[in-house]
Amino acid sequence: MCGICGELTFDGAPVRSETLVSMRDRLEHRGPDAHGVFVSADRRAGLGFRRLAIIDLSPLGNQPMANEDGTVVVAFNGEIYNFQKLRARLIANGHTFRSQSDTEVLVHLYEDFGSRLVEEIDGMFAIAIWDARAGRLLLARDRAGKKPLFVYRDSRRLVFGSEIKAIFGHPDVPLQMDESTLPAYFTFGYVPHPATFYRGVTQIDPAGVLVVDAGGVTVESRQYWQLRFPDHGGGEKIDRQSAREQVRELVTNAVARRLVSDVPLGAFLSAGIDSTIVVGVMSRLMNAPVKTFTIGFEDAPAFDETAVARQVARRFETEHTEFRVKPSAVDLIDRLVWHHDGPFGDSSAIPTFLVSQLTRQHVTVVLTGDGGDELFAGYLRFQAALAADRMPTVARPLAEFGLSLLPDAPHERHVLARARRFVKFMHLPLLERLVRWNSIFQEDLASVLVQDASAALKGLPEVSRAASPLNQLLALNYASYLADDLLVKADRCTMANSLEARCPLLDTALTEYAASLPDGFKLDGRRTKAILRDAFADLIPPDIDRRPKTGFGVPLDAWFRGELREYVRDVLLPPSAASRAFFKPSAVSQLIDSHQRGHANIGHRLWTLVCFERWLQQLRGWTVERQTRYHVTSN
Repeated sequence: MCGICGELTFDGAPVRSETLVSMRDRLEHRGPDAHGVFVSADRRAGLGFRRLAIIDLSPLGNQPMANEDGTVVVAFNGEIYNFQKLRARLIANGHTFRSQSDTEVLVHLYEDFGSRLVEEIDGMFAIAIWDARAGRLLLARDRAGKKPLFVYRDSRRLVFGSEIKAIFGHPDVPLQMDESTLPAYFTFGYVPHPATFYRGVTQIDPAGVLVVDAGGVTVESRQYWQLRFPDHGGGEKIDRQSAREQVRELVTNAVARRLVSDVPLGAFLSAGIDSTIVVGVMSRLMNAPVKTFTIGFEDAPAFDETAVARQVARRFETEHTEFRVKPSAVDLIDRLVWHHDGPFGDSSAIPTFLVSQLTRQHVTVVLTGDGGDELFAGYLRFQAALAADRMPTVARPLAEFGLSLLPDAPHERHVLARARRFVKFMHLPLLERLVRWNSIFQEDLASVLVQDASAALKGLPEVSRAASPLNQLLALNYASYLADDLLVKADRCTMANSLEARCPLLDTALTEYAASLPDGFKLDGRRTKAILRDAFADLIPPDIDRRPKTGFGVPLDAWFRGELREYVRDVLLPPSAASRAFFKPSAVSQLIDSHQRGHANIGHRLWTLVCFERWLQQLRGWTVERQTRYHVTSN
């Protein structure tokens, strides 16, 4: 796991090694073990690299890595899980290897397949390849989008990096906010790809390949893979017992392939089905006890899963470590903004960062349960979206009236809070219904944001309407929330602590098979992830199987009424607040008052506002730092 960056110039200007070093070293947290720089003979192309050594810890695994004659040079972030099979195939084809690393497989695979190498590899990756003979730069990302890759491009150059901060290490890349992305951020808590918060900076899409030549011509730009669901009523007939056996085999194989490591590894353990299965399978495949790590919240029982996770740890006799979070963890906001290169609305980044920090003290690689909800319909909002279609029209106003008579919910996870959210948007079309249930600000954003907020829901991924309603929901969630929220959070929070995270439940073969399964195998009445539960019934303790889904949340409602009551006011309400240029101060004040008086539970809205304000403050500092270092003017 590493950090990569680089530059390709189109106008003959030479790439400077000191610029690559400046970009590269902003990624030190992603790779503290080694570093390297490559500049092509014609000085048109350059690659920078920071290494977190996982496989082949020797200097032979360092990057950028070249073939024998130096005409193909690779910088790579990630893990290739089928590299051993590919290596054997390449050796049979006459290739010679100098290292045991998976990176060298990419070098020789490119020699044989060119840009089609991405179709041969399975793993999580962001890849940059300089082809000196063709004078071309290839950039590519893995299928789900686990590993990030950002690009700035103008008429003179292309600059790229694993994180945006590396791109801004280049003196000729302007640092300018893209204000058009703000409605999306306050709706979703993130900016949907390929956009970013910055003008001119975009993301390579998940499963995306971009090939650009030295003249700035795009030779190739395509998506090499897409998760496909069968048409409604179509697809092959699958026997349930066969499906259980196949799911078990695919999950077990996925976990086994992610245990290949030359450094210690462990697992994140929550109180959920997915991480329980991953840890259970690991315990059967490993010769030593699994090292497991979990995190909880003091004085917030509805959000604290440490006791249940402890039961799972005892069940599998793991070497278990846990950590408990206090409201002071909000002091991490500035660090989280820096690592995300902007505000990030998912407050569970706090415990994710802290459990990563704790875990890194013991291991370098961690397996997670991410992906189970996405593949097997684990979110309650999937059930709610389908239930709304079945609710008689005449019953809807009765539900709204009945809920209006009940008291306010004590927190956002309470059944009353969820019921009110359900009723509020149940009349909307299917996909918009899902988006609104998962949004932070809703139709009230227009009353707070100075600029037009109507574009917030535009630009969502296209979803085949030929698929069943459940599969439409799964497809949208996979292409948006998974890629832009969960995987971003996992990457930035783990890599901020030089920790590699692997997600066996997002294995390609498992993902494609899960998509092909009938709806009832995933959501069976009110039973979520049915086929996954059945496949591992012997590993899942009954208490875990019966336990309702809670998710990995943070008690923001209580924090912003308690110990952080004054903090939120001090950040958002002073006359010097930078966010006053974007928000109506009176509306922000009303939001805070409404929450702190107990009239509403809107802790997540306040969180997104606080993160935005802290980003604006950091942005000022970043701009001054660039002006001082590079003697340039940034807007």
